[in-house]
Amino acid sequence: MANEDRFERCLSEILRHEGGYVDHPDDPGGATNMGITRKTLARWRKVSPWTALPKSAVAALSRDEAARIYRASYWSVCKAGSMPPGLDLALFDFAVNSGPDRAVRVLQAALGVAADGEVGPLTLAAVGKADATRIVNALCDRRLAFLRGLASFSIFGRGWTRRVAAIRAAALADVPQSIQRRTIMNMLSGYRTYIVAAFMLLAGVAQVLGVELPALDGGTAGSLILEALAIIFLRRGLKGQAG
Repeated sequence: MANEDRFERCLSEILRHEGGYVDHPDDPGGATNMGITRKTLARWRKVSPWTALPKSAVAALSRDEAARIYRASYWSVCKAGSMPPGLDLALFDFAVNSGPDRAVRVLQAALGVAADGEVGPLTLAAVGKADATRIVNALCDRRLAFLRGLASFSIFGRGWTRRVAAIRAAALADVPQSIQRRTIMNMLSGYRTYIVAAFMLLAGVAQVLGVELPALDGGTAGSLILEALAIIFLRRGLKGQAG
């Protein structure tokens, strides 16, 4: 999917959660429309001080202008367009709610790279090597943990929790099937030796119980069990030495 299409897809999902004009007295953002606060809109329109921008201007904000703000201030800043489908949405929505710097730092922490808040070559290289499904889940988990630590969680926590859950589901659904299949195969590959050993162990136990397995003729119950255990302990030993 083209980058422009991904932006529109992700923006539509975000706007579905942001809704229209609100001015909640307990919301530090104040007057907000489609997720764009009064201060953000004033900064975008170069109005100073930001309080000089009337709330009516926020209420009259168009979707087209909101989209331009989202692209310039969030999507492009956190380089969501360079992320694989799914991760782009999870990062973009996090940036909208908590700021691009925090969203990028949390992503970098999940990737195990230096958390400097800037998406550079090292971060992008780590993204390219990472399991997109795992990173989406890690990003959403860490985001929710951060939100739970906020004083206003008691007021907005239920809605925030629902939003993160919805974004997680939408993001995971957007991860390409080819990436998901590769992830599953990589997981199975890591446990292939254990799977073979488990079959050998089960075959040995089956023979002890008197169950005939023609395909394993030539291997006694005792030898199958011992070989299976040897494989398991040998692999564990090799992994321990490698570590």
